[in-house]
Amino acid sequence: MGCGCLLALFGSAFPRLALLFTWLFTDRVDVAFDNGWLAPLAGAIFLPFTTLLYVLVYAPVRGVTGFGWVLVVLGFLCDLSSYGAGARGRRQQAARQR
Repeated sequence: MGCGCLLALFGSAFPRLALLFTWLFTDRVDVAFDNGWLAPLAGAIFLPFTTLLYVLVYAPVRGVTGFGWVLVVLGFLCDLSSYGAGARGRRQQAARQR
């Protein structure tokens, strides 16, 4: 199992930790976000799947193109679904407590 496969497996379960490790041990985050640390930090907090996939598909010369945008949108949909699942779980828990 290659390093890329391990990162994909780890990132699907723990996107914030995968993004943190990518930030600490590679220069991919600095290359993808050349305007500072605030944007990737906000992305890690609010949209971790989107930010992680953006960092992984970003190419230094061309940016994100073609199928890379499909993966970034897929990450955004994963973020939205995780927020929706959390809200649904809170509603169900509140209904059980009544």
